Amino acid sequence: SSVDPKFLSLTKVDDWIYSEFRETFKDLKIDVLDPEELKSEPAKEKWRPFCLRFEGVVEDFNYGTLLRLDCREGYTEENTIFGG
Repeated sequence: SSVDPKFLSLTKVDDWIYSEFRETFKDLKIDVLDPEELKSEPAKEKWRPFCLRFEGVVEDFNYGTLLRLDCREGYTEENTIFGG
């Protein structure tokens, strides 16, 4: 089955998480991801504190996930990165 993403809620605090995400990562393009913006040392210095804000609020707040680099493409080895 599928759900229109605007109706999908993964946690009770999705709106807060997204607001914090956009405040922290103002210029991050999310349609086509640059792995350097996720994996470089400067990026990790921003991502760690961001994720830690949700410790105790979101279960498994620090689990990794597979991300598509280009949202218009499918999950392939070339178009997938592990974020975590």
